[in-house]
Amino acid sequence: PFLPKWDTLARDFMSLPLTALPRDPVTLARFGLVGLPPSTWLTRRFQDERAKTLFAGLVAHVMAPLNGFATGAIGLVFALAAHARGWPVARGGSQSISDALTAYLKDLGGLVHTDYEVKRLDDLPPARAYVFDTSPTALGRIAGFSRYYEGYKYGPGVFKVDYALDGPVPWTAEEARAAGTVQIGANSAEIGAALTAASREGRAPDKPFMITVQPSVVDPTRAPEGKQVFWAYGHVPSGWTGDLTEAMERQLERFAPGFRDRVLARATAGPPELAARNANYVGGDIASGAVCGLQILLRPKLTLAPYSTPHPAVFICSSATPPGPGVHGMSGHNAAKAVWRRLRQT
Repeated sequence: PFLPKWDTLARDFMSLPLTALPRDPVTLARFGLVGLPPSTWLTRRFQDERAKTLFAGLVAHVMAPLNGFATGAIGLVFALAAHARGWPVARGGSQSISDALTAYLKDLGGLVHTDYEVKRLDDLPPARAYVFDTSPTALGRIAGFSRYYEGYKYGPGVFKVDYALDGPVPWTAEEARAAGTVQIGANSAEIGAALTAASREGRAPDKPFMITVQPSVVDPTRAPEGKQVFWAYGHVPSGWTGDLTEAMERQLERFAPGFRDRVLARATAGPPELAARNANYVGGDIASGAVCGLQILLRPKLTLAPYSTPHPAVFICSSATPPGPGVHGMSGHNAAKAVWRRLRQT
């Protein structure tokens, strides 16, 4: 019942919290009744284990146990987005998105400064508003109100491997050979065990659930003719310093025998390396905050103004704010609306 109304439902998801009336409150309420319980409740409706496995993999994108609050909604959102629009990749690589946004900003007269670490608010020039696309921890440190976000929690980390391959991934499932994204998990129980190990038991799973992407399948410009680029990541505890490469490649060999023979080169990055590259990835958490419990909805803290801070001119717009992590840009959009309202009041 939700797919025909996905466009309206998605806009309601993305609306600024508590300031915009839902466009379709009845559908949103029905969605809440289905999605707010744990995903394990929802999958009881499925008789086929393949459906349970697929849905568990959708939920696992947020790196939270399958039996957590509102995990049913998370799985439904990923499924609906896939049915309605698919999961696209940017032609030429994700850098092309940053390049396009930068070009647009420059057309409007803006400037972009890189290779400079902002350590204090005084490092920035005078302005009517400052909008930070950072973790709450970093913002609190920079702006001088670290205690404001004391209760904010970060989730497990990830271990990522980027591959250059001498040909396509030899998936045994023919459908996977043409897919941009392939989830790796034998069944829902195995996926659930991997998530629990990383998020609750403090250990790396023996059989990690993996999200893999083969962008050159849909964008041939990513690799030389006949070659492929491919990446995969699995979930590990926050700050984990081990090497998950062997476990990940064992999983790949289960579903794509001969995968290792295709590897020309690999580059690995665990939580410490990811955090060093991106300060928002605290402990390797690529969601910039645990997506579990009430923090799914109430990010970065319990407040009617999640984008505002104790400093009247400082705002936060990262995935630590509603509607949370994802390639949607709505945290920034909503934060910009919050800034505009504040400026109109002054």
